[in-house]
Amino acid sequence: MGRHRLEPPPRVRPRYGRVAAAGLSLLVTLVALLGGLGLLPVQAVRGGGEVAVSSSTHHRAGGSDGSSAEGDRGDADPPARVAAPEAADPTGTALPAGSGEGRRVVFAKGAQRVWLVDPDGTVEATYLVSGSVTDNLRPGTYDVYSRSRWAVGVDDSGVMQYFVRFAHGPHAAIGFHSIPTKHGTPLQSETQLGTPQSHGCIRQRLSDARLMWDFARVGTDVVVVA
Repeated sequence: MGRHRLEPPPRVRPRYGRVAAAGLSLLVTLVALLGGLGLLPVQAVRGGGEVAVSSSTHHRAGGSDGSSAEGDRGDADPPARVAAPEAADPTGTALPAGSGEGRRVVFAKGAQRVWLVDPDGTVEATYLVSGSVTDNLRPGTYDVYSRSRWAVGVDDSGVMQYFVRFAHGPHAAIGFHSIPTKHGTPLQSETQLGTPQSHGCIRQRLSDARLMWDFARVGTDVVVVA
């Protein structure tokens, strides 16, 4: 009997490339199967083995008060901006239209308000007053013709300060002055300013009467509007 040399069995080298390819193929097949059954929200399976999960679903994020806000809509057009209408002057302190030009005093009978206007049209001051309870002053342009630091009303009806006269009434001069006092008591309260209270003149709080006194020298225009 001849002698044979016992040969060692050949080594089998695992082919990792094929194993990886087979595993990847199995993964892709499994993902596609689950996606077809609706069990996995698959958007696409790319050649490199990357699985892209859909992100186009919109979400609502709950607010702290239980409300919800709709998520971004991607390429949706932003809402158009609508310009807000200009609001009218809510306080009624705007200088009335058609109230003259240049340096002047403006008195609005309906608003019971006065404006002190500089030469360039800038309003230096505006405040509420109390005009006459009777219609004794027509709209128009007047001018200051007399001033008195102190004055006493007709028939001892009260003491006034900073009297600036610009018109003539049926029985007495018409002008701006402080709220009259009688025996030290004001004939009206400051909270009543803005409503007609006098019997001819235009009453002002004392601080505003000082402003008028400093502003309206003799010859200053006074424009009265309805």
